[in-house]
Amino acid sequence: MRQSLLKTRITWLAALLPLLFAAGLASAQDAATSATTAPLVDTSAPAPSAPAGGGDSFKSLDEEVQALKKEVLDLNRELFVLEEELLFPANTQVAVFVSMDVGEFFALDSVTLKLDNKEVANYLYTEREAQALLKGGVHRVFIGNLKAGEHELIALFTGQGPNQRDYRRGATIKLDKGVGAKYVELKISDKALKAQPEFIVKEWE
Repeated sequence: MRQSLLKTRITWLAALLPLLFAAGLASAQDAATSATTAPLVDTSAPAPSAPAGGGDSFKSLDEEVQALKKEVLDLNRELFVLEEELLFPANTQVAVFVSMDVGEFFALDSVTLKLDNKEVANYLYTEREAQALLKGGVHRVFIGNLKAGEHELIALFTGQGPNQRDYRRGATIKLDKGVGAKYVELKISDKALKAQPEFIVKEWE
């Protein structure tokens, strides 16, 4: 019921924005038409002062449009969160995140995930996204539903390793899904002693 009301409100606001814009545009056009069709007057006479409040009305309309846009964005964000809660309930939810630490010995290109021998995600990173990970960002590469019990998660990392060579590495973890959401982190870090990247898969407590 709540989801339906949010969608209806967003649709109404989205339909209202063009109407407000059109109203403002029509007011501007009317003002321009009045100016071009006004009778000639003696230029030596003092110019009549512009009606007060004209600029304020346009400013008020613009502020109203901006406020409605913000409300649409807020409602859309709330609807997204609600839909995610409905699609992935906490008791069956599983999410997998990717993070990087340093990254001197490995440049990430892509991550492939297999859950119980079934591919569930294959993400190709842009240079900008990879740089964001190096700066401490965390990327949620997968979210889904998983029934209680034991499961196997396999993560395949591809990219450039030491000496700019193509590098492919896999990591496996056994998941024991109980009641409540399960969060898994795939962390890529540098192992300085061996000058090699290290891939760690761990569950968040």
